[in-house]
Amino acid sequence: MYKLLSHNDLDGVGCGILAKLAFQDQVKVKYNSISTLDREIEFFLDNNEQDTFLFITDLSPNEENERRLNDYYIATGNVQLLDHHKTAFHLNDYEWGKVLIEDEKGYLTSATSLFYQYLVTHGYLEQKNSITEFVELVRQYDTWEWEKNDNQQARRLNALFFLVSIEEFEEKMLERLKTSEHFDFDEFEKKILKMEEEKIERYIRRKKRELVQTSIGEYFTGVVYAESYHSELGNELGKENVHLDFIAILNMGGKRISFRTIHDHIDVSAIAAEFGGGGHQKAAGCSLTDEAYEQYVAQIFHIAPIPEDAKRNRYNLRFSSFGTMYKNLKGEFFLLYSISDFDWIIEKNKIPLDQIFTSFYEAEWFLKRNYQAWLVKDELFVDYLMEEAKKVRHQE
Repeated sequence: MYKLLSHNDLDGVGCGILAKLAFQDQVKVKYNSISTLDREIEFFLDNNEQDTFLFITDLSPNEENERRLNDYYIATGNVQLLDHHKTAFHLNDYEWGKVLIEDEKGYLTSATSLFYQYLVTHGYLEQKNSITEFVELVRQYDTWEWEKNDNQQARRLNALFFLVSIEEFEEKMLERLKTSEHFDFDEFEKKILKMEEEKIERYIRRKKRELVQTSIGEYFTGVVYAESYHSELGNELGKENVHLDFIAILNMGGKRISFRTIHDHIDVSAIAAEFGGGGHQKAAGCSLTDEAYEQYVAQIFHIAPIPEDAKRNRYNLRFSSFGTMYKNLKGEFFLLYSISDFDWIIEKNKIPLDQIFTSFYEAEWFLKRNYQAWLVKDELFVDYLMEEAKKVRHQE
């Protein structure tokens, strides 16, 4: 017999699907949150026969259970842990632990891809196009390669995962992977996924108007309250606010924080680890501890959201030869313009700042981080130009 303890997200459930393909009715699968894994490990070690082989995927145990699992492995040899999180790297010290963040080809791994490789290598499962394609979609979504590759199939797979129950998702995927040569969605799934995409777009539009900007430690952070679509929301807010180091998404009902970044130089798993959480470089999370509540709720609750940049301008545009106008919540106006190909200036209320910038993007990045200013609508910009034109005529 086999037992699999795995995470309850797409990557963790992907491992459960592979286990059922490989071992069929000889495996029992239990999906867990980060906080419930150790209870399940303890139950297994206290109640199972020693001929049961235990797999743990996409999650890692606490120190006490590390020792107990090692004792179980020494006695039986029946433990294998597979993970890809940096916070679990120390488990490679055990013979039963394999934690691999990047494979030999330089690709980021997922628990599903590691488990698939394990099952094929040990002869438990034969390679098949549909299974390989499914595993790759899970891997790309979990590692955020899908965003870089614009792999919408991977994003849709995760959306489908949240649209149905885990049991229904498992059943659909098992049947499809057993009978189909290649992986794809059926017509009904395509229709409901299109409806879901439209719903997500409306949700994100609303949440964009609620984003708060603040500085926490060395980072400039965007904070928003949301209970749904954290990955899509974090990605969109990050792309529209590139001056922010990361986005913190607070789920007050679940008492958790999700961290997302689009930047390669930011590691949000390290930020989550400060509060006992973990995850990946660009996507991580933690419980809303007292310390996290103080930093991400209490200290910033009074801050007003930052308005969005004007979207339909014809005149007040980035790189305009007339300059580009911004405004902040204090009512201060800023004009960003070039004085040469490599020198850009910011005027605050018509008084130049001391800094000179080497590019438009560098100047705008500084302006948005330090003054929380947004691109104003054409009307304000045109009024400003007309006022300046009148001054010139009067001087003449």
